[in-house]
Amino acid sequence: MTPRVLITGATGFVGLQILAACVARDVNLRLLVRPGWQEKLGDLPETCEIVEVEDLFAQSADWWAETLTGIDTLIHSAWYTEPGKYLTSPKNTDCLIGTLQMARGALQADLRRFVGVGTCIEYQLGPKILTPETVLAPSTPYGQAKAAAFHALSGLFSETKTEFLWCRLFQPYGEGEHEQRLHPYLHSHLSEGKPVTLGSGREVRDFIDVKVAGETISAAALGADVGAINICTGIPKSVRAFATEIAEIYGRTDLLKFGTLESNASDWDYIVGQPWA
Repeated sequence: MTPRVLITGATGFVGLQILAACVARDVNLRLLVRPGWQEKLGDLPETCEIVEVEDLFAQSADWWAETLTGIDTLIHSAWYTEPGKYLTSPKNTDCLIGTLQMARGALQADLRRFVGVGTCIEYQLGPKILTPETVLAPSTPYGQAKAAAFHALSGLFSETKTEFLWCRLFQPYGEGEHEQRLHPYLHSHLSEGKPVTLGSGREVRDFIDVKVAGETISAAALGADVGAINICTGIPKSVRAFATEIAEIYGRTDLLKFGTLESNASDWDYIVGQPWA
């Protein structure tokens, strides 16, 4: 039987790719979206249901129980992610509280499978490959809220029939990315022949194309694995190398100005994961 899947955050950077992957798999869908969603989603399959809500994180458990009626699997990708603000924003607490209400409603609705999207910065970061067994020691409100959600949901679902999967996403880039993020910033400046101001570039990341990330999350969500997994490539690449590869497309590596920006809270030295198999 084809599962009926509800996706939160389907108009977001990652959520759009999760949606596309589910559509490609002919999954029956129900999307939870804000008013004005049409300009972001365009044409959808006739079987796709739309539920409009202004703030999904402000809803009660009873509201969630009703909204999840008839749903087999929930893929929860919504969260507050405004560039430059999300790491330290108090809105992370709102997202955490709203997610717990969602989970309570999921239990009331006898949901079979709850899939959440976490983050690599839940982990204790260091010069090592991050696995699902790595200690969690987040240092930002964003990472702390995501880790708290993981712990709370793990406990909540542990004694129930609802399966729980937590997908820790690493460094996505690509289509639909906010213009303030590194990948679109590089392309926009280099294509116009403008200098690109950067930090040292020494930081090592696990970059993953957002389309690959969306497909991987979709596949995992529709599978049988439970617990925590990493959505990553396992391939370490420095920010310098990442930027240089893009600059070479335009033949303008001379425009890369490394060392002209100071470090910030997201400049951890090494973030590379063990990918889900």
